[in-house]
Amino acid sequence: QVQLVESGGGLVQPGGSLRLSCVVSGSDFGQYALTWYREVSGKQREYVASITPEGREDYAEFVKGRFTISKDNAKNTMYLQMNKLRSEDTAVYICNAARFSPYYEDVYGQGTQVTVPS
Repeated sequence: QVQLVESGGGLVQPGGSLRLSCVVSGSDFGQYALTWYREVSGKQREYVASITPEGREDYAEFVKGRFTISKDNAKNTMYLQMNKLRSEDTAVYICNAARFSPYYEDVYGQGTQVTVPS
């Protein structure tokens, strides 16, 4: 089973930027659909953005125009460039890798904390 490790979180002022990274172990990186979620203590996990194996991107409405998802197949790494950060973006950001072939696999990382003070 693959393992996912996020990095790049931290404290940033409103209006600032951060770039999160998610390194995926294993040799089949290009076969996975990759997703970023975020989680605030006491609230339900929230979808942020995803990218398909073919590179198609999708975003939650509240990040459109501010966040950009990307990946580097050569580095087994997915990214989330976050611009114009707001206090409501404060959360633990968690990456996910999923595929259905040759077998079902759905794996999450441990998360990285992003804090934007109000």
